[in-house]
Amino acid sequence: MKDLKWATLGTGIIANQLAQALEARGQKIYSVANRTHSKGIEFAEKYGIEKVYDNIDDVFDDENVDIIYISTPHNTHIEYLRRALKAGKHVLCEKSITLNSDELDEAIELARENNLILAEAMTIFHMPIYKELNKIIESGSLGKLRLIQMNFGSFKEYDMTNRFFNRNLAGGALLDIGVYALSFVRWFMTSKPNEILSQVKYAETGVDEQASILLKNDEEEMATVILSLHAKQPKRATISFEKGYVEMYEYPRGQEAVITYVVDDSKEIIKAGDTEKALQYEVADMEEAVAGIENNMHLDYTKDVMDIMTQLRNDWGMVYPEEEK
Repeated sequence: MKDLKWATLGTGIIANQLAQALEARGQKIYSVANRTHSKGIEFAEKYGIEKVYDNIDDVFDDENVDIIYISTPHNTHIEYLRRALKAGKHVLCEKSITLNSDELDEAIELARENNLILAEAMTIFHMPIYKELNKIIESGSLGKLRLIQMNFGSFKEYDMTNRFFNRNLAGGALLDIGVYALSFVRWFMTSKPNEILSQVKYAETGVDEQASILLKNDEEEMATVILSLHAKQPKRATISFEKGYVEMYEYPRGQEAVITYVVDDSKEIIKAGDTEKALQYEVADMEEAVAGIENNMHLDYTKDVMDIMTQLRNDWGMVYPEEEK
């Protein structure tokens, strides 16, 4: 497989994890683009990266770049996606990949027109534990799926200027943590939910601080999702089937699940993958997709989740400044 050259657009926590993941695979990030040039220089020195762009836009014109990893705030994604895809670059973009379905549809069309791989960096789609659970489910040993229950809550201090509560940075629980919970639901549901009910509690800034969501699809599989940015909850998921249920904790980067079989109340522990290697799994799947070996990036699930989040915010009447044009 060709030695693919990665560029990072952004130098935050995720960019550091990307650099470390590539190093663990015997690779290095090729180049760095950042709005604050000095931060780009510091990042490059930290990881021995050979190229830092004087202007953030130069990354799109660099003919040596194969894949751009975008890890800037949500509301900047679509503009960078447009530039990258029009320039012929494959893109792995941090969640939430865009603000809404219209933006994602535009990006998907650009990727299609230019024969490029576009994907959201959704850990759930790449951790081995989820692939292992799918094999068990497909075997029929658990019967049909009935219910999924999701908890995801963080406690963020009421600093209304930080990105979590900042409307100008596309803050709020849904795009920040809800995207994980809904991606988990979509991974296990047979089809996209088409009945959606919800409640929302707003922060002072007008973004969603807390939400409860009910979902159902054509197969009448149901899910509940509880989100909060100001109430800590365990990252807990329960997937209930006719013949048993699966419990997972720390599910975005999970590595273990417990299956309880209802006939005899016996338990089975399933272990697969390593939480610490989460970004390595994403990188591996992305490189295989770009090389044309196998596409396991699940852009179709990303699209379904974005449609759900867009409908929820439409129901709430909650828009970001970029959507008021």
